[in-house]
Amino acid sequence: MIRVTENLRKIRDLLAKAANDAGRSADSVRLLAVSKKQPVSSVLEAAAAGQRDFGENQVQEGLDKIQAVANDELVWHFIGHLQTNKTKAVAEHFHWVHSVDRLKIARRLSNQRPESLPDLNICLEVNIDEEQNKSGLVTVRALTELAEAVVELPRLRLRGLMCLPAIRHDFDEQRVPFARLRELAHGLAAIGIETDTLSMGMSDDYRAAIFEGATIVRIGTAVFGPRQ
Repeated sequence: MIRVTENLRKIRDLLAKAANDAGRSADSVRLLAVSKKQPVSSVLEAAAAGQRDFGENQVQEGLDKIQAVANDELVWHFIGHLQTNKTKAVAEHFHWVHSVDRLKIARRLSNQRPESLPDLNICLEVNIDEEQNKSGLVTVRALTELAEAVVELPRLRLRGLMCLPAIRHDFDEQRVPFARLRELAHGLAAIGIETDTLSMGMSDDYRAAIFEGATIVRIGTAVFGPRQ
């Protein structure tokens, strides 16, 4: 039971150092522990160690964990590709969705979000490297049009942008797509759409992401160990 707790401590220290090296405060970077394919016991240990944000990319697995953990203090993020037949469950049980890339999905989440719950936090997914095997928006025009539509939908709150770049190993090369995402957020701000979230960076490139302004980094196996 010590493993997850110790991993979290190490990762928090690394994120704080990266933020400090980038001239930022440690609390400007939020750790999203990606708990997909991890047992409920590991989530419980992480929660006991103070972790509050958890990410799932399969709807049913996420719902099972939310129900099993039953902790109202935890914040659940859906980070996978979202199909139309799964939007209702996500709208009813998750706090964030990082992977919105279609107006149809946004409208369904808006219509299906219970009025008794706070607005659902939304990030628009950008296919920053225009990879054919990944979902996400690929043009500035498409991003702008979707952002303009989402901010008008009830029960949704547009928080920012998310990306999953192609794998790069050089630090300076890793920074390039993250800088591009940051500039896209600045472009939205220039037309009056203010956001506060850049969901970018994982275990192998979190430093580059933090240097380019990441506010949420998504880290899984470094927290929980190999997936089951």
